[in-house]
Amino acid sequence: MSTPKYIFTETQYAQELERLRAIEKIFDPTSCQRLKSTGLTSNWRCLEVGAGAGSITQWMAGRVGEKGQVIAVDLDTRFVATLASSNVEVLEGNIQHLPLEHHSFDLVHTRYVLVHNPDAHAVLPRLLDLVKPGGWIVLEEPDFAAARTIAGEDSACQSVNKVNQAILQMFTARGMDYSLGVKLPALLQTYDLQPFSVEVDTHLSHGASDIATMMKMSTVQLAEKYIATGAATQADIDNYGRFAENQKAWAIYYATVGVIAQKKLEPGLK
Repeated sequence: MSTPKYIFTETQYAQELERLRAIEKIFDPTSCQRLKSTGLTSNWRCLEVGAGAGSITQWMAGRVGEKGQVIAVDLDTRFVATLASSNVEVLEGNIQHLPLEHHSFDLVHTRYVLVHNPDAHAVLPRLLDLVKPGGWIVLEEPDFAAARTIAGEDSACQSVNKVNQAILQMFTARGMDYSLGVKLPALLQTYDLQPFSVEVDTHLSHGASDIATMMKMSTVQLAEKYIATGAATQADIDNYGRFAENQKAWAIYYATVGVIAQKKLEPGLK
């Protein structure tokens, strides 16, 4: 079983922290609504896989209170190492290999984690095993196949499309599925879960918006990897940045699929 290599690990500290905080600003409100829909409350035990800069971990810790617990897991805990407190534990490592068998969680959450893992189909049953009967899992994953330009200068749109193709090739070369999000519901249907809800957020955004700015950050940080695919050039990277800054340019940078599922109670349990 391969060890996932997070594509942003080699980026500079300040740049990556800025990007993660931009993601939190954009997506935390929706993530929190999904988490609240499970009934998340005091005394719950929660697992946050892919803790990032720690905002969701902190938010859940406030919800579960002193008698609850949140375990935050990440391959790189440099941004969450200081979060450890009486009800927060931070663990660094691969969720597939961490010794969590003695744990059983009321809620397990991931956001933009499985897409970075070539063994995503193997990680999913591991996550479900960690959910207690009657507990919840909330998964949020991107569908980069939804990306397309809507309005903008022809040359800039062409460059954006080339960068999108480079994203596809980069993920494919690493054995990862860049459209994993849209496949989540079908994957979850193969498990013994209660009927679950599916939400799709299609992020139609104009240039200079929070999403466009965040995607420009990602493109700048991953420029060498994109260029290495042969699908895009440095000129395309530069044009992508200008497109992302142009308030009259519109694009769908990707979609997010959110799945909220409850594990069935074991027979005889209420």
